[in-house]
Amino acid sequence: MGYTIPIGPYHPSLEEPIHAKLYTEGEVIKDAEVFIGYNHRGIEKLATERNFIQTLTLVERVCGICSHSHPFTYAMAIENIAQMEVPKRGQYIRVIMAELERLHSHYLWIGLACHLIGYDSLFMYVWDAREKVMDILEEISGNRVNYGMVIIGGSRRDINDEMRRKVLKMLDDLNEPHNRMKEIFLNDKTAALRTKGVGVLPKDVAERMGTIGPHARASGIRVDVRKDAPYSCYDEFDFDIPVLEDGDVWARVVVRVLEIEESVKIIRQALENLPEGPINLGNKLPKVPAGEFTARHEAPRGQVIYYVVTDGGQTNYRISIHVPTFKTAPTVPYMLKNNTVADAGLIIASIDPCFSCLDR
Repeated sequence: MGYTIPIGPYHPSLEEPIHAKLYTEGEVIKDAEVFIGYNHRGIEKLATERNFIQTLTLVERVCGICSHSHPFTYAMAIENIAQMEVPKRGQYIRVIMAELERLHSHYLWIGLACHLIGYDSLFMYVWDAREKVMDILEEISGNRVNYGMVIIGGSRRDINDEMRRKVLKMLDDLNEPHNRMKEIFLNDKTAALRTKGVGVLPKDVAERMGTIGPHARASGIRVDVRKDAPYSCYDEFDFDIPVLEDGDVWARVVVRVLEIEESVKIIRQALENLPEGPINLGNKLPKVPAGEFTARHEAPRGQVIYYVVTDGGQTNYRISIHVPTFKTAPTVPYMLKNNTVADAGLIIASIDPCFSCLDR
């Protein structure tokens, strides 16, 4: 006899509200449905009622975790329409902030994964490492979230020599906790038993569903817009794209562990080669002509796309935001099938969903 088990919209294993129905036989999930929409705020409509500077503040609040990725991508769209060339130092600072954001986002999710598999000692250890990153983000920007570092034409705040030394020291301090975390996930039997073979998404299914970001890279798909279509100054840095073939929860954790190491490489290169010169084009925003542009950025969860249309006025005529969870959430029902109810929360969380982004 089968049963229907509801999960959410408010559930202790989930960061944000989502409603799922699990159709089970005994403890085994035979089918699943996912329902969204609990975080809709009308961001895209609100953007048509704001000027370009106000929109930066608005889109920063699409997602609290990726609050640099959204204004970064939106600013690139406006700068391309207005044919503005961002100073090289400003571009480097944007990239540094983007990769620091990737560090804290990945550490946050890895810590939550540890908690969901019952490894609370490692959860606290990982979040202690994340706190070091958060402290540096606060020192650079003045905020732990909603950093306010992006302006049209560059960056709002500079990174001086003293701050550069602090960031480099923080990266050095991450070595020991990061290596310990990596060792546990690569070799610890407890972590492997709870994550290996759980929520498998094969490469062919991932390709057919068009998934992106670390979720795709954990299923053997090498996709990363920083390499595929370099933007800002990413083509000036040497880094790799970690890819695993397993496609399970374990692979999704380990891919993020390896991506942290690549982000550290990018930050070090950017700090050691930070160009001289201005960080922005000044406070006066040139007239933005009528036009349209699609900007892309590899956020921590995957590719963020901003399609912006202007009509020569002071506000956005149309803005469309394409977020990573829009491409990863459809894989959840497939991954839940033939797994146990006990693993459902971990599998849903393994895509690192952001329903604030998805519903916006």
